[in-house]
Amino acid sequence: MSISQNLGEQRQVDLPQGTVRYRERGTGEPIVFVHGLLVNGDLWRKVVPTLAKDFRCITPDWPLGSHDVPMKADADFTPTGLARLIADFLTALELENVTLVGNDSGGALSQIVVTEHPERVGRLVLTPCDAFEVFPPAMFRYLGVVARIPGAMLVLAQSMRLRASRQLPIAFGWLTKRPIEREISDSYVRPGMSNGGVRRDTAKFIKGGSSEYTLAAASKLKHFDRPVLLVWAAEDRFFKLDLAKRLAAEFPNARLEVIDDARTFVPEDQPERLAELISAFAREPVASAA
Repeated sequence: MSISQNLGEQRQVDLPQGTVRYRERGTGEPIVFVHGLLVNGDLWRKVVPTLAKDFRCITPDWPLGSHDVPMKADADFTPTGLARLIADFLTALELENVTLVGNDSGGALSQIVVTEHPERVGRLVLTPCDAFEVFPPAMFRYLGVVARIPGAMLVLAQSMRLRASRQLPIAFGWLTKRPIEREISDSYVRPGMSNGGVRRDTAKFIKGGSSEYTLAAASKLKHFDRPVLLVWAAEDRFFKLDLAKRLAAEFPNARLEVIDDARTFVPEDQPERLAELISAFAREPVASAA
């Protein structure tokens, strides 16, 4: 089965910020996935087929560097602006009682969504992600310098033509236990290599990122009283288990599950276990929002 079939039918929605493409598979209560920087919805390709047996799985390609359609030039790419984009997406699709699933910098955006725009979110799942003062992780702070040098984003994107470059620790190398298939990593790097608008969007997000946003969100997590599940990788090199424990302590209704033999991209390393945990969690009753 092709990647596209794994994630379902290709669709798109026009929002005030621009066009967002997404794929949809299954019926039932909605699960919406939020990937992080320099990947796209393909991150969830091993998780969706299992969940789609019982849920409506919606997998957008968020404008975080591996999207095919650039946003409008004036789109707000601060973390709060992108959290608004996610909220606008949920509204445009008229989704209710959403299980929102975030990874990496997408987990940071998900924290902002539930603190600023919680109306349509019934549950939150956070896999290894930025939080508190870790946004971005120290290893990736070089991107902030690259994004401010004219032409440097193109040079960086073109360097990813080589598979060896993609396996470096400053690329995808330390995010998974095993190498990502070439077809998938191609889908991550190709948009940035070929589309100047995508590189512009990517640079705007990188330049706008700061721990001030995750720290601000952290101060409000206590107000999100709906169920929260943290699924963390025991061997994560960027987001240590202590970070997950701190996050769990901030939410009034959270629990932490630890997965072995996985790093940041848990959907790559342990998709079956992740799908099992999300499925059980999404079936749990949700109390009415206060």
